[in-house]
Amino acid sequence: MTTTLDTDSPDLDRRRAVKALLAAGAAATAGWSALAGAATAGNTATPRKGGTLRVATANQSQSDSLDPAKASHTADYSRMFIFYSGLTEFDSNFKVQNALADAFDTSDHKRWIIKLKPNVHFHDGKPLTSDDVVFSLSRHKEPATASKAKSIADAFDSVKANGTQQVEIVLNAPNVDLPALLAVPHFVIVAAGTKDFSKGNGTGPFVCKEFMPGGRCVGTRNPNFWKPGLPYLDEVQLVGIVDDAARLNALLAGDIQLVSPVPARDVDRLKRAGGFGVLESQSGLYTDLILRQDATPTSNPEFVQAIKSLHDRERIQKTMLRGYATIGNDHPVPAWHPYYLAGLPQRTYDPDRAKSLIKKGKLSGTAAEMVVPPSIESALDSALMLQQAAMQTDLKLDVRRVPADGYWSTHWMKHPMTYGSILPRPTLDLLYTQFFKSDSVWNESGWKNPQFDQLLLQAREEKDETRRKQIYGDMQTIVYEKGSIIIPAFINFIDAHSSRVKGLAGSPSGRLMGYRFAEFAWLDAA
Repeated sequence: MTTTLDTDSPDLDRRRAVKALLAAGAAATAGWSALAGAATAGNTATPRKGGTLRVATANQSQSDSLDPAKASHTADYSRMFIFYSGLTEFDSNFKVQNALADAFDTSDHKRWIIKLKPNVHFHDGKPLTSDDVVFSLSRHKEPATASKAKSIADAFDSVKANGTQQVEIVLNAPNVDLPALLAVPHFVIVAAGTKDFSKGNGTGPFVCKEFMPGGRCVGTRNPNFWKPGLPYLDEVQLVGIVDDAARLNALLAGDIQLVSPVPARDVDRLKRAGGFGVLESQSGLYTDLILRQDATPTSNPEFVQAIKSLHDRERIQKTMLRGYATIGNDHPVPAWHPYYLAGLPQRTYDPDRAKSLIKKGKLSGTAAEMVVPPSIESALDSALMLQQAAMQTDLKLDVRRVPADGYWSTHWMKHPMTYGSILPRPTLDLLYTQFFKSDSVWNESGWKNPQFDQLLLQAREEKDETRRKQIYGDMQTIVYEKGSIIIPAFINFIDAHSSRVKGLAGSPSGRLMGYRFAEFAWLDAA
């Protein structure tokens, strides 16, 4: 099947998407009642109950699913937390808190006993038991599940029930980060034996009313949610609008009340328009150029180093991202992170060094192609910048634009040079495991480094924070020196909403309030 680029205008894109979103949607309900709850920073109003919130993200595909094992982007993760709950969750400070788990107990960080919260029910009325947790976690280990979290679940040596309200997890090696790992969207809890995930039967704040892959998703308030008083909304509707301009125009027109993401270039326009709020938070999100180590010419070390030298990181940070970013240095740890290793030489734009490397590697006249979708923030601009910079050398770089729809399954990691967009992970262990461990399915560049893998195992068992930071620093050095991904900047999360939408706050754990906006958002009176 051949896929062609959509040449429709952004406004037509918006009208089509919004029409699909509202095709069978109900209008916001009346009859508000006051409830205590969270409010947007600086706003002391009492939350109101009721109404419909319409939300648009940049992700939409026929492969969309309500199966937690398949989740891979912002819209997926948001759906997981609309319909399901996990054993743990992150607060606004990126600290792990108990959720469906009432308590954790361990003496060696290898064998963990988890006590479940009592009186929790699934949307179909079934009570939550340990069998549900065992099923939910164990299925990620099965190859047939094709779970995106299999590399994490493989650390579970056994998961079994100890009675109806207690679960025992035994790891194949100690890991002090287990509670944090269980907070990822993939590990939300589903009912034991579930085969049909289209109903979204979970314990989350909303009950699935409608779900259409590649279309809209609608949830109605769960009156039996295990968190008293939440959620506030009667209904939440989620739709994908891939085009940045169309998504922003939908917000400005009032068709949508919350959008994610907002490119940095559009923030000033929103502020000038008035009547809108911007959610911003520092994050570990990065757009990376992937140079496959199992392809040519990207397997050539001199080619890799030359491409790194042709990246103008300051221009990307200041101009393309309007300052809403932290400069990166080709490893996945931002400078504000507690495990960041200071002292690695900062790579800078150096075309003369690139020329020298090209000559050394006998690469003169080498041609290569960068495959880029429009949906990854700063990727296309960065690719064009790199193409221009390469003109000063003997490299010939082409830019091939491909549709956003299907990019992750059709192109990502499948060509010598593609772009990735990596959302923050709750721990460095998880980030390294999913994207840098030799056998990970998401090892973007296909690199294999036994020393890195060994340090990863050591860090999991290390309880001393000073020693742990040293290990993670050694791992950053290895990626910096031997890796073949280019991370020029860490992009701040920027979402935007109508001023009527309250209860939201930026979160470093993910876009849209760590993907949990639906639980806390409420609508002010019109």
